[in-house]
Amino acid sequence: MSNDDPRDASLETKFVFPNTWYRDDADSLSTSGVFFSGLVMVTRNRYLAWPGVLFALNSTINQHALRAKEGSGGALGNLALSVMALLASYLPYVTVTAKPSS
Repeated sequence: MSNDDPRDASLETKFVFPNTWYRDDADSLSTSGVFFSGLVMVTRNRYLAWPGVLFALNSTINQHALRAKEGSGGALGNLALSVMALLASYLPYVTVTAKPSS
């Protein structure tokens, strides 16, 4: 067998996780999701809630637990905030009914 054959048992090494991977850059999509969620709460514009939910889903799907710094906020909190902003923006359409005055 040649030395670069991947089936060679002598070339096997034990799989080891790295100690930590640090991500120094900020997640701008996650920050945008939080911004849109806050903007929905302030302006009551329900159409701004949808991009917030999409950004939160993106940050939740693309999170890397081993690359996050210890103590950093998780993406699930961002997702929960975005979903609650979406629910709060559509809740008046479900609960508030206009009755004609007689």
